[in-house]
Amino acid sequence: MELRFLGHACFLLDDGTCKVLTDPFLSGAGHPDWAEQVRPDYIFVTHGHGDHVGDAAAIARRTGAQVCCTADLADAVFGPAGVTCIAGNLGGTVRLPFGSAKFIQALHGGGAAGCPACGFLFEMGGKTIYHAGDTALTLDMALLEDAHIDAALLPIGDFYTMGPADALRAVKLIKPQLTIPMHYDTFPAIAQDPAAFADACQAAGYAARVLQPGEKITL
Repeated sequence: MELRFLGHACFLLDDGTCKVLTDPFLSGAGHPDWAEQVRPDYIFVTHGHGDHVGDAAAIARRTGAQVCCTADLADAVFGPAGVTCIAGNLGGTVRLPFGSAKFIQALHGGGAAGCPACGFLFEMGGKTIYHAGDTALTLDMALLEDAHIDAALLPIGDFYTMGPADALRAVKLIKPQLTIPMHYDTFPAIAQDPAAFADACQAAGYAARVLQPGEKITL
């Protein structure tokens, strides 16, 4: 099970059969070549802000990938863009050839009227991966401990989402095998020191790893 960080909140998950892309803000983050090269089978979008919708529609039209998002976001953004959607909602689980993805509540603006923000809990390649999306700290994260998460992808940027201190509290609630920080340094308002966050996780007894854009690991 391979996980590749493409910057901001964008990851490419690859189990050797299916490729899943999350929140593909690539061209806007200075990686238009990745937007042209990536060939996912499915694209998961957590909410309607531009730094998460990103190149999703263009990639979907180029590759034929389906976009998985909330029904409200499908109606507001992707349907009018002519993109085929898998439209679910909070608490629901979609089952796909690679496994499944559950819509997890995120405390954040939805980016379009009436559209809730979410994260996703992926079961893929024998691993459980939590992509938190843009979220504040919530006590509901304690419920995720029972999911036995192999990798938690958590925002640490502050200002728009939880910052490093609250992200560390989230780690202590979730208790993942590995934490990977995301959603930092893309804009001045979310400048952070991810290495310091990783060190704080490790000091608390939780493994963490900082990935550079383009870097991949095997879970």
